Amino acid sequence: MAYWLFKSEPDTWSWEQQVAKGEVGEEWNGVRNYQARNNMRAMKLGDRGFFYHSNIGKAVVGVVEVCALSHPDSTTEDPRWDCVDIKAVEPFKRPVTLDEIKADPRLTDMVLVKNSRLSVQPVTEEEWGIIRALGGL
Repeated sequence: MAYWLFKSEPDTWSWEQQVAKGEVGEEWNGVRNYQARNNMRAMKLGDRGFFYHSNIGKAVVGVVEVCALSHPDSTTEDPRWDCVDIKAVEPFKRPVTLDEIKADPRLTDMVLVKNSRLSVQPVTEEEWGIIRALGGL
């Protein structure tokens, strides 16, 4: 299993909206960055990811799972852009803020710290465990 981080502005698509989609999940669409798209193309069913609120809150708030493999993004007719579907798995007991992540010496190499603008990014197994623990999981 691989681990990922999905960034969303909560005033556009929030954790609560993701949870409301239930087992069906929702397309992670609208991504227009080649590196983020390629990350989605590499995902497998059952891969897990952090749901990260960007801009407002700037915190990891929950865990999601890839429930549909990479497919054409329904929000564009441009064949360059793909997306995956994700479903909510569990909320964090407490959000883990970007400031906390940046302050933790074990997370200095995390993509979120080095390239915070990338909307879909890989997370190492070690980072996964550290952030889950910080969030009370």
